[in-house]
Amino acid sequence: MKKVILKRGREESVLRFHPWVFSGAVAEVQGNPAEGDVVAVCSCDGTLLACGHWQIGSIAVRILSFDSDVLKPDFWVDMISRALDVRKAAGLAVCGAEPEACGSGGSVRTDCYRLVHGEGDNLPGLIVDCYGGVCVMQAHSAGMFRARKQISEALQAVFGDSLAAVYDKSSATAPFKAGLDLVDGYLYRRPDFNDDSRTVSENGHRFIVDWTSGQKTGFFLDQRENRALVERYSRGRKVLNLFCYTGGFSVYALAGGAESVCSVDSSRKAMDLVGRNILLNGFDASRHNGLCCDAIDYLKSVREGEYDLMIVDPPAFAKHRGALRNALRAYQRLNAAAISKVAHGGLVFTFSCSQVVDKETFALTVFSAAAQTGRSVRILDRLNQPADHAVNIYHPEGEYLKGLLLYVE
Repeated sequence: MKKVILKRGREESVLRFHPWVFSGAVAEVQGNPAEGDVVAVCSCDGTLLACGHWQIGSIAVRILSFDSDVLKPDFWVDMISRALDVRKAAGLAVCGAEPEACGSGGSVRTDCYRLVHGEGDNLPGLIVDCYGGVCVMQAHSAGMFRARKQISEALQAVFGDSLAAVYDKSSATAPFKAGLDLVDGYLYRRPDFNDDSRTVSENGHRFIVDWTSGQKTGFFLDQRENRALVERYSRGRKVLNLFCYTGGFSVYALAGGAESVCSVDSSRKAMDLVGRNILLNGFDASRHNGLCCDAIDYLKSVREGEYDLMIVDPPAFAKHRGALRNALRAYQRLNAAAISKVAHGGLVFTFSCSQVVDKETFALTVFSAAAQTGRSVRILDRLNQPADHAVNIYHPEGEYLKGLLLYVE
């Protein structure tokens, strides 16, 4: 196997099971590996420490195993099975596929969940989301992209006939390199499968998921528990859902008894799905108003006190550390606007999905926004990603979603 030899004293993070080897820790590379090759990571004295995918960049190796397990023929099946066990333990993937295939132990209230969450499942660079028997994968590294056939075969082995399809949606996430055919498409389809979208159930609510042309893998599964919290607080309130995408929070707010809900997003395709999801769940369309426009511009036009519950869930403002300062300014302006406009006794659910913004920094930014408005603000809850977006204890960087529930006087 091709080898990466570490500098003396730079093996400590690997011995602490951190899944990344940074380029600055590398003393020597033996065998001229191509990007995505599996390499052995060795200490300066030649001791094998780990195996992982070689890549060009600040992260030189994404570790798959802290021994040589990655070379075993059943590696992918074993890792997918272990990830599924975590979801079963969390009460999400009782069967892992279509509700009708679950049998007496299955759950029809939620049949969509994240099966593989990168480093959280010791598979750095890989995301797999399950939508009622369809697995949608995204490779964030050349190594995972090159392994997509083995990953698809492992999914078929784990789920058997209950797996309807495996769709690869890596064109926007895998690093572009010569020789990688970055074209989205099906890696597997059951003979009776011919859909590019389907209706899934989340906590008993129904949503149409379009994995071929929707954002990410088609639905933001990481907000499942926070959507349920919005349902709990929505009764009798006038709700504004900013950056609503396909209306997940809006459906939950209506289910919770909101007097009215206004959903705002700049994507026409997303707004069309919002309307369909509202009707799919049987709600009176007169209680909902969908606006296709810039969410920040709309918030500026809102009258003070017009809404008494706001959801502020923007896309990642910072995708790398170089954008952090500007991102924090944007979060501060956005939250100051929401806090200043929400009604007396109103609630603001505010989020950041930027990995480079940690929860302490985000809370401080929201504090600064609140101070700017001069209003009295209390934190009722601190919000996080759910169990299927597992965080590896040795990789705290995986805790990317953070939020606050604010009470504003």
